[in-house]
Amino acid sequence: MEIKKIFKTGRATTPKDCINEAYRYYNNAKEILKNIPIEYNAYKDVKKLQKACAIGYLAVLYAIDGFLLSKGIPREKLPTSIDDYWNMLEKYSQKNGKVITELTIVYQNLHVFGYYRGAIDVEMIKSGFKNAKNLIDYFAQFIKK
Repeated sequence: MEIKKIFKTGRATTPKDCINEAYRYYNNAKEILKNIPIEYNAYKDVKKLQKACAIGYLAVLYAIDGFLLSKGIPREKLPTSIDDYWNMLEKYSQKNGKVITELTIVYQNLHVFGYYRGAIDVEMIKSGFKNAKNLIDYFAQFIKK
């Protein structure tokens, strides 16, 4: 599955810009999420939930792109699929076991189940967002402020 690169719009071309965008996307996603009614441990508005999950997932991809740019990877060589992201992280991330696991949780909970499938379980979505925040914070530490 190919991921359209946000970089084509001309935004977020430096590692710092990518991390800033990652936090902006994450915060926007959380804002959408907090305004979705919950009943019986399930989100009630699937359309808004899918939007929040998609934005939360993209936030993590921005953070990873920023990390990879900080490692000297040229923009045109950044990953374009989730498999490429996993492979690049295995190569460039020191804590790759934990990072790969957190990315897998984000990919499954937010991208596959939350966005594509419209899954409504509150705990699953919260887990995805918790791991997304962990990853963004982890990659932000490698970017010079």
